[in-house]
Amino acid sequence: MLYKIIREHDMTKKQADQNVQSKERRDFLQLVTTAVGGVGAACALWPLIDSMNPAADTLAESTVDVDLRGIEPGQGKTVLWQGSPVFIRRRTPDEITYAQNMPMDTLLDPERDEARVKKPEWLVVVGVCTHLGCVPTGQKPTEPKGEYKGWLCPCHGSQFDISGRVCRGPAPTNLQVPPYVFLDDHTLKIGTNEA
Repeated sequence: MLYKIIREHDMTKKQADQNVQSKERRDFLQLVTTAVGGVGAACALWPLIDSMNPAADTLAESTVDVDLRGIEPGQGKTVLWQGSPVFIRRRTPDEITYAQNMPMDTLLDPERDEARVKKPEWLVVVGVCTHLGCVPTGQKPTEPKGEYKGWLCPCHGSQFDISGRVCRGPAPTNLQVPPYVFLDDHTLKIGTNEA
């Protein structure tokens, strides 16, 4: 009888050891399977993630150098930057005074003119209405400007002043000022974060 009890105890101990080994093996296999699956998923997703990087032609348009010679006071120039028009305007002394003295309560998105320009004579804004993405008129002398001497969105009637600030209409914010820097008195670089 004692022999039977000792034998059963040994068998129970052997089964317990086998169960522990089996559990350890199962845990190891789960860990390896998960790791291999993770690496496989990353490899499968890499082409998708890589395709979200900007194309070479977009990177080439990330900066634009603009020659400012030939733009007289009161005139503007439009250039393409990252697929959007950028309005560059050489403002007259009267336009600068008008923009600087515009009452803040007239503006739907109040912002001082001095915060929107690096040199008072030159205004640089993205020429896309902040309502639905239309291109406002007023950059060419023959186009309607609206009553605030700036730009007029022909689609929904938003009006922007000579500093690109929204004064009337459904546009919620001012025309965006892109990052830019003056390289010298005659050259402007759009698309740089240099101060």
